[in-house]
Parts: sequence; structure tokens; C-alpha cells
Amino acid sequence: MAADKINGVCLAIDFGAGSGRVIAGSRCSGQEMELTELHRFVNRQVRLGDSLYWDFPALFSEMLEGIRCAAARGMHILSVAIDTWGVDFGLITLAGRLLSNPLCYRDSHTEGLPEAIWSDADALRTHYAESGIYPLSINTLYQLVALNRREPAMMEAAGKLLFMPDLFAFFLTGSATCERTIASTSELLTTDGEWNLPLIDRLGLPRHLFGELVDSGTLKGYIDRNILRSLGIGYDIPVIAAGGHDTACAVYASSANSTGEPHAFISSGTWSLFGQEIPSPVTSTEAYSSGYTNERAVGGTIRILQNIPGMWILQQLVKKWTANGSFTGYDDLIVAAERAEIDSLIDVDDASFVNPHDMEEAISLYCRDHAMTEPATEGEYAAVALRSLALRYHKAINGLNDILSPAQRPKAINIVGGGSRNAYLNRLTAQATGLPVVAGPVEATALGSIALQIETLTRLNLIP
Repeated sequence: MAADKINGVCLAIDFGAGSGRVIAGSRCSGQEMELTELHRFVNRQVRLGDSLYWDFPALFSEMLEGIRCAAARGMHILSVAIDTWGVDFGLITLAGRLLSNPLCYRDSHTEGLPEAIWSDADALRTHYAESGIYPLSINTLYQLVALNRREPAMMEAAGKLLFMPDLFAFFLTGSATCERTIASTSELLTTDGEWNLPLIDRLGLPRHLFGELVDSGTLKGYIDRNILRSLGIGYDIPVIAAGGHDTACAVYASSANSTGEPHAFISSGTWSLFGQEIPSPVTSTEAYSSGYTNERAVGGTIRILQNIPGMWILQQLVKKWTANGSFTGYDDLIVAAERAEIDSLIDVDDASFVNPHDMEEAISLYCRDHAMTEPATEGEYAAVALRSLALRYHKAINGLNDILSPAQRPKAINIVGGGSRNAYLNRLTAQATGLPVVAGPVEATALGSIALQIETLTRLNLIP
């Protein structure tokens, strides 16, 4: 890539589980990237009856608004790429219609399915060796099995399954392909990154749902010209398959900033994705026992990681305090947490914290049931949440050290994403793990997406 300033911008369209952003970026000189946030919006779950959905049409509209904002500012858009959270998907008909709003991974209909599907521990271990993915009820596999049991007519009507970034890209371009980093979160690929068709057959899922897999750095297609006209744009815009999974983009940015020493990463947001980039999957008994999963990374390597409830617990607490008018800001809250003299700790993985009606109440009840002091102030609740999360990181690093060779074991931890701004949690993490912590970049996902777009456009001779 030439060091000169690029004539135009790439748009990173980043959908998180709580919010989304459209960020414009271009490389100014050398490796320096200039980022501009154009549009930010809320992503919320909607309960209809006994099911929990994402509002896909609203999110698609917000994405278009972000693209329109770039054009309205006079930016020449070189390309766009879309990343999202993992495991969720939409079904489209052969005619290209969306069958239903996508279900949210926090929907309750998959509870208990891993244990029900796999007859015993040996079957689970064999499956883990095939897929490299730790079985979690939120994964696509169990969502599809649950949907097939509850709505067989919908499955029969479906023409293709598209993961969330692929679904957004389809309605931009008409291209119905699945990018590998996001597909690898499904538990339906083999460890070599292809659809596990024998497993799909055993589960009774229609083979035709599972279409072409493409690598990150692939040209998906071009934004439909009718869409471009509605946005006031008169030129073609390519859609690049960057790392479809937001963590894949973040890890790509983390790797670019690496000193070359093995390092763990924490992509810190609603979830904390804790792991390391390695050459090939690890599916040992120790990896399975530690709950590690092997997802695809940009460039064909592996992100061996754990999904840890990250800022979710604190976010839910803040949501309540904001609603009742007591929240005065994160700065005040973190100071209060640092000063809190409470030694209670919770298991952040406990099912009671997955999606409680009231997170304060869930923490108090957990402490009461485990004969610990119940928090009494917002600072104490925040302290319990953050200190417990750091303790969970300690457990994760021990598991990582157990399954990697001595030469691969991390010498530092790079925390990226919004949670990297929490200096108190960074210090707690360094103390709990015994490893130096490097914080940032905050916008790792956008940086990774834009860097990969620039590389792809250069390789395909699409940069003017």
C-alpha cells in the first residue's frame, strides 16, 4: 500500500449487540488512519409474544443513513464493509424476501438443547473435535434446531441462511454468500472452515440453506443502483467482505499493532472475547474442558477464545440507574467503584446474569445465596461487577496457558474496543492475570475493517 493519502474513504459499518456505528476511514500517511464517526444508533431487542427479535429493517435503514451522511459531507466512498456480533442469522426465500426478523441469541428457546442433542460426553467431545467450537446454546446450530422444531414450515420456505453481516450485504447487493469468520461462530463448520454437511444432515437441516462460503477480503458485489439513487450517490460502491465477525476485525487491528511477541487479546464490549490468534485449531481435551472455541480469523488463522460476559452486567446496571435518574456518568461511577470496600465476587458466567429483569436484584440475590455481603450503593455494584470480571480473566488466562505450548503462551494482553477505556478494569486485569496490559485501540473493529478494505481495493485495483 502506498503511503500517500487515499482519494476517498472506506466505510466500516459496525453493528454491536447494543449499538451501531458508521465510521469513515482513510490512510493518511504510512500506517496512520484517520477515522470519522458519521452516524451512531441504538440496536435493541424487541420481544413479540414469547420470542426475542432484532429489528432488522430499522437497522438496515440506519445503515443507509450512515452511508447517506458520508455522501452529504462530500466524501467519495471507495467501499463499505459490514461486521456484526456472532451466531445470529436471517432466512431469505429463493425470491430474496426476508422470512422473519432475525431471532436474538438471548431468546430462550435454545436453552438445554446442547445437552438434549448430544447423547453423552463422548458425543460432545467428538463434535468438538470436528467443529472446534465449544457448544453453547446461543450458537446458530441450536437456534436452527429449535426453529426447525417450532416452525418447520418456515424452514421449508427458506432458500438461504445468511449470517447478520451477510444479510445486510445481501439487501445492499443481492449477493447471498457467507463470510467465513462469521460463519465459524455457528458451530456448523468443520475445523478446516467448510460446512459440516454430515452434521447438517444428522440434525435434519436442509442442505440448500448453506450456500457459498467466501473469505474475508472478497468482493461481495456493488450496492444496488436504486439504493444509490435514493441516497443521492451517482457512482458504484463495492461491498467488501471484511471480517464479518466484529471480533475478527478487532483482532486483525490488534495483530497489526503487535510487537511480534505472543499476546492475548480481549475485545471488550458487551461481551469480552478473550483469546489469542494461533496458526491452527486446538481441540484437545484441555481446550474443551476450559471452554475454548476455535473461530476463523482474517487470513485463515484461528482465534482461540472464550466468550465471557463482558461489560454486559455493568451496562444493565447503568441502564437501570439512567432510567431512574441516579446515574451521573461513568467517571463518577468508576471512582466510586475504586473506593468501594466490598469483597463480594460473583460468577459472571452464572445463568442468573444472562438476561435478568433487574441486574441489581440478580446480583443481590446471588450474594445472598452465597453468604456474601450484598452491595448497597452504585459504586459497590460496579465494584462487584468489574472485580468479578477481572477474576474471570484470570481464569481464562490460566486456561489459555494450559492448552498452548510454552512458546505460544502470551506475554501480554491487548485490550481493544470500548471497554479498553476503563482504566480501573485494565489495572484489575493486569493484577489478576500477572501480565502487562496494553489498552487500545478503542476503535479496533473499525480500524481492522478499514485496513482490510484498503488492502482488498488495492489488490483488486479498485482504488482510483
